[in-house]
Amino acid sequence: MKFRIPALIALCVSPIFAFASSLASATRAVIPEDVQQIINVDYRSMEDSESGQALKARVLPEQLKKFETALKGVGINPDKDVDQLTFASFRVKSGLQVIGIAQGDFASNKVVAKLKTKKIKPATYRDSAMYPLDGGLSMTLLDNYNMLFGDSAAMKSALDVRDGVGSSLNSNSQITDMISSVDSDAIWSVLDEKGTQEMMKSALGEASQLADYNTIKNRIKTSAYKMDFGNGVKFNLNVNTSDAFTAASLKTLLQAGILYKKMNASPTEKVALENLVVDSDSGALKLKFETDDRKFISLVNSDIFTAISK
Repeated sequence: MKFRIPALIALCVSPIFAFASSLASATRAVIPEDVQQIINVDYRSMEDSESGQALKARVLPEQLKKFETALKGVGINPDKDVDQLTFASFRVKSGLQVIGIAQGDFASNKVVAKLKTKKIKPATYRDSAMYPLDGGLSMTLLDNYNMLFGDSAAMKSALDVRDGVGSSLNSNSQITDMISSVDSDAIWSVLDEKGTQEMMKSALGEASQLADYNTIKNRIKTSAYKMDFGNGVKFNLNVNTSDAFTAASLKTLLQAGILYKKMNASPTEKVALENLVVDSDSGALKLKFETDDRKFISLVNSDIFTAISK
C-alpha cells in the first residue's frame, strides 16, 4: 500500500504554494468569494528561520519562483521589500485561477519609475495599470503597500471583485471564520470542502481506494493548517468532517498507514512518522507534527520530502 503520510507535513508547500498574520483589507478585497484555498506566508519569519530557509530552498513553489525572479527584474529585492505573501486559488467557469498578493513598503512612485526606465509599458484594465513581468506574470499596485500579481486572466478576475463586479472573500463566512483560527502562525492555509477532499485523497495515496474511505469521503468538509518556526518546527492540521464517526474513521486509516509505513521506512522517513500525532475530536481529524530544526532540515533535504511535495 502506498501511503503518503509525510505528504501531510509537506502540504504547506504543495497545493499552490503550500507562509502569518491576518489578511489586509486590500488583500481580502481582491480574493473572489468562491475561493478553494488561501495560503499566507510571513516572509520575514521564513527569512529569519533556518528551517524556513531550508523549506523555501528545497521545495520553492513555481509561483513564488516566478514572482521573485520577476521582482528582481524590475529592481525590487523580495528578501528586503516583501513582508507577507498571500496566494489564493478560486473557481471560475473555466476552472481554477491563482493570484498572489505581496505586502510590503513598495513606494508605488519609485516602482513605477523603475518600470519606466526599463521601458515596461502597462496594459490598462479599468483604472488599473497591469505591468507585464518575466515568466508570464503581470502585476499591479493596489496601493503603496499591496501588489497583486498573477497571469492576466486571474488578475482581471480579482480586479473585477475589487471593483464590485463580483463578491469577495468577505462574503464567504465559512472561509473567513477558519482564517481567524490559524492566522497567528508563520504559515497558514485554509481549504474549502472540495479542496480538502482532494488533499486527503492525495495524502492517503492507495489507502483512499479502500471501502472505508469511499464511504466517508463526501463527509469530509473544510480544513486548515498552520506552521510555526519560533522554537523548532510545529505543524498542525485540522480536517473538519460532518460527524464524529467520519473523523474517527479517518484517524483509523491514517494510523494504520503510519504503522504500515514504519515497517519499511528509511531513517529520514521515520523522523517524520515518529513525530506525527494523529487524533480526532468530535467531528475533526487533528494532526500534529513537532521537531527541532536539525531534524526538520534533514527531512526537508531528503529525496522523499521532495517527491511528496510535488
